Amino acid sequence: MQDDMDEVLGAVGPRLRALRRHRGITLAELATTTGVSESTLSRLESGQRRATLELLLPLARVYDVPLDDLVGAPRTGDPRIHLKPITRFGMTFVPLSRRPGGVHAFKMIIPARPEPLEPAPQTHDGFEWLYVLTGRLRLVLGDRDLTLPVGEAAEFDTSMPHWLGSADGGTVELLILFDPQGMRTHLHADPHRHSH
Repeated sequence: MQDDMDEVLGAVGPRLRALRRHRGITLAELATTTGVSESTLSRLESGQRRATLELLLPLARVYDVPLDDLVGAPRTGDPRIHLKPITRFGMTFVPLSRRPGGVHAFKMIIPARPEPLEPAPQTHDGFEWLYVLTGRLRLVLGDRDLTLPVGEAAEFDTSMPHWLGSADGGTVELLILFDPQGMRTHLHADPHRHSH
């Protein structure tokens, strides 16, 4: 929880700087209108100063934006999800759902690479469901080696050794559903221990 909070607060600085530049306001002008010193504002934007409510409130007022926009928090009642991509094992996972527990949906991006990876199948409890959006997916499942084109879906028990990669070295994008076990293995495991 603390890590999440630090991450959110860490993203505030660049957002504040972009907002100020977009509005064409100098640090000196901002200091005058907010009553916050120029050096404090500068350190806040560069991430050296931690964002606090006392600092953010006057900025939200000057920029005329809701406080949750400054910290990038999801709006209450806003159905859109703004979650950060996660990179694991050289792949990118974009979260598409965020309710605690249960099955989670991700867009998974396997980047193009000149040399195809050697499959390194792994097993874990649970199941996975996937759907190929772009590219050609290579799915190694037990002793089967399958190529799934765009529009193909697969579901399997993950206690069977499995591996996902690009069939032809091109980028592959897929929708993938993980149950809590799959989430733990794919997103919270130590990326140096094994590869998917």
